Amino acid sequence: MSSSLLFSDEGQNEPVIESEDATVKASSTAIPLIELQEVARTFTTGGGIEVHALRGVDLKIYPGEFLAIVGQSGSGKSTLMNILGCLDRPTAGKYLFAGRDIESFDANGLAWLRREAFGFVFQSYNLLGSESALENVQVPAVYAGLNAHEREIRAESLLSALGLGDRMDHRPTQLSGGQQQRVSIARAMMNGGNVILADEPTGALDTQSGIEVMELLEDLASKGHTVILISHDHEVAAHADRIIEFRDGEIVSDSGPKAANVDSKNNTKLRELFMSRKASSMMAGTGEAIRMALRSLKANIFRTMLTLLGIVIGVSSVVAMLAIGEGAQQEIIQIMNQLGTNIVTVRPERLPGSFRSMPSTLTLEDAALIGTNIPNIVAAIPQMQSRNSNVRFGRNDTQTSVVATTGDMPEVESWPLAQGVFFTNGDSENITSVAVLGSEARADLFPEGQNPLGEYILIGNIPFQVIGILTSKGAQGFNNPDDSIYIPFKTGAVRVFGKDEADEIRVLIDDVEQIDQTEQNVLEYLTALHGTQDMRIYQNTSMLESTSESQKTFTLLLGSVAAISLLVGGIGVMNIMLVSVTERTREIGVRMATGARQSDILSQFLSEAIVVSCFGGVIGITLGLTVGLILQRFEVPIYFSSTPMLLAFTCSVTTGLIFGFAPARKASKLDPVVALANE
Repeated sequence: MSSSLLFSDEGQNEPVIESEDATVKASSTAIPLIELQEVARTFTTGGGIEVHALRGVDLKIYPGEFLAIVGQSGSGKSTLMNILGCLDRPTAGKYLFAGRDIESFDANGLAWLRREAFGFVFQSYNLLGSESALENVQVPAVYAGLNAHEREIRAESLLSALGLGDRMDHRPTQLSGGQQQRVSIARAMMNGGNVILADEPTGALDTQSGIEVMELLEDLASKGHTVILISHDHEVAAHADRIIEFRDGEIVSDSGPKAANVDSKNNTKLRELFMSRKASSMMAGTGEAIRMALRSLKANIFRTMLTLLGIVIGVSSVVAMLAIGEGAQQEIIQIMNQLGTNIVTVRPERLPGSFRSMPSTLTLEDAALIGTNIPNIVAAIPQMQSRNSNVRFGRNDTQTSVVATTGDMPEVESWPLAQGVFFTNGDSENITSVAVLGSEARADLFPEGQNPLGEYILIGNIPFQVIGILTSKGAQGFNNPDDSIYIPFKTGAVRVFGKDEADEIRVLIDDVEQIDQTEQNVLEYLTALHGTQDMRIYQNTSMLESTSESQKTFTLLLGSVAAISLLVGGIGVMNIMLVSVTERTREIGVRMATGARQSDILSQFLSEAIVVSCFGGVIGITLGLTVGLILQRFEVPIYFSSTPMLLAFTCSVTTGLIFGFAPARKASKLDPVVALANE
């Protein structure tokens, strides 16, 4: 393999120490890259027992050294490596890196140092199972902010130099142990790898693979990288230039520093680099966080589907419920509009303490006078009505409403005819026995296909000739205008009702904006005409407003019930994300070891929650629309509008953000060394 290709520094911001012909012995003039002063590390067990893993360790490591730390299990060497790699902090003592006290670094500062200075090679490889070899190698560069094209080129170069050019798209489970360790070494080199920390790098490998890995580490040391090897095997440690033996948390022997493969110029440059810490790089944008989130969600598709389910149900419920409520409201408004929102109705005053009206004093002349003398009135028509009159044609009879009115009724009610003509005011004056049928009254009296025009019907025992058929208003229920028969006013007064007084006067207003003033004018005029206020005036607009408000309340109630589903979905997101954090604790540790800051981990897991919520919102809206369209086929009034859909989608994303924050924050606050130790 080509060492120059493997350890080139192309595309990196920080200088990698390169060897020159001369080597410099560690001496009093050489400045240590790493210095430990009386470092101790104490752990407290669950039973309150203190365990002293390190006891006052003093150690100086110079740039370019190949150093092996050996000792039996439990001797403290792994704890020392965690402290050296800034995965853990000492309980006491000082750790100086290039002259800078690590104690002064916060969590983000330590992440920066791990990213810029260190490369980790673990015994168990610690590769991300959901990513390919190429993607695993790129992880440190992602957190360094290197763009996708540059980091891919560098990762390909490293893997090719390590003999894995034909295995770049393979996942860890598709690689042998030796190949996985090579990927781990390439990842350690991705950001330069000034200091390589190798923890039992051959422990899980066969003999040949172990030899190859040690050759790689020797090659790294020969090129100027500081290599710190942790091992319990003295044969493996023999490859190093300097051997330190550990026992019971203390150094029991140190062969001492040998030739450091770096000149004093590079030594000074490296020291200056870390003495003047740069601002931490951001992960490569929101797009990178979303890409990583999508990959993670895809790798755990079943868990993702469970997370989606709650959001989908919640959003679809909101869309469908609000569409049903809005549809009902629109239908009521349509019916009210057919009754006329620019019409006021004058009726007799109600009896005190009763819903019954006083005897009517309204007349045909009253209607004519207010229509003539009061401005902003198009027409006024008197009406008298019998709700259950017996009507017969041939052998068909029915009970229906009979309404006596004037020839202006079609204009006032905006009600065109389907067939024939409407009677005139002259027919009323001449007391002509003619009738116009509503669509349902016609259907009740005449067989389908028979033309009613010119036929005679009996209202009571009085014959009336049918001269017209009105179009259907589509109304239903009590006082349905389609289930009525209309006759001239005076004809009804003389031949059917036996009275002159109208039950009500319908007044068509010209300018609806002035309806309140016109209503007041009509009331004052009739009061003056009658000498007393024995009538009341009703507005369809007031009824419409009251009905609309009631319907809005109903729609809000439906929306609230649906919102509860969305809330439950949000709780589901939080629970699944908490499970995800628990399952992926080791992955979080690996990402932190390769330089991820707390904000990067927070961003990644929060992105996963938001991406799930976005997908759930889109699917939920689609499902809600589908349910609505199905209900429409069963003649359920449905009205879709963009506002509820936008609201539902926004709520789903907000739900993901809110309920995903706690698990994401928990992930970001994990201790790297604890996370890495998780199985």
